[in-house]
Amino acid sequence: MNKQILIAASFLGAVALGTHQVSAQNSGQASTSVNIVLADVIAMDAGTAASGGTVDFNYVNTTDYNSSKNVTVPNSLVIISSKNFDVKVKSEGANFVSGANVIPVDILQVKAVPGGSLTGTLNEVTLSPTDQVLVSNASSGAKQSLNIAYSIPAEKASKVLLGKPKGTYTQTVTYTATAL
Repeated sequence: MNKQILIAASFLGAVALGTHQVSAQNSGQASTSVNIVLADVIAMDAGTAASGGTVDFNYVNTTDYNSSKNVTVPNSLVIISSKNFDVKVKSEGANFVSGANVIPVDILQVKAVPGGSLTGTLNEVTLSPTDQVLVSNASSGAKQSLNIAYSIPAEKASKVLLGKPKGTYTQTVTYTATAL
């Protein structure tokens, strides 16, 4: 009887081991690591209105020279950034130029105005060849738009522009987004 119990136990043990082996042969398992590698990004979108755009101030009569002029450009800048950032502005030179004639760039005020989706501290600056913070601590995000207003005060128009030779005076204004 002990022999029969030993045979039965061996048989059950073999069946159990055999079942385990069959189970292992019918299934498999493998593991893979998946990595998401992030880099800091900051860029101005190709759809940015300021890219290759033009802002015109036309002075054609006495009223123009005695009035403040304002031009607001919606979606002037469209920015994507993975970190908070500042937007800086500067001119590429000290003067607006028309041939040999010049007008100092500090005649122009540049202001970040509400209405776009970009959030941060919006500032107004007098244009100069030195970087100045137009928006400070803007929040990270994608396709954030910034509206920019350009203005020439009446006092500067009558004192600086009046008496200058006619012509189109040009200067390049550059915007830079810098991660914090």
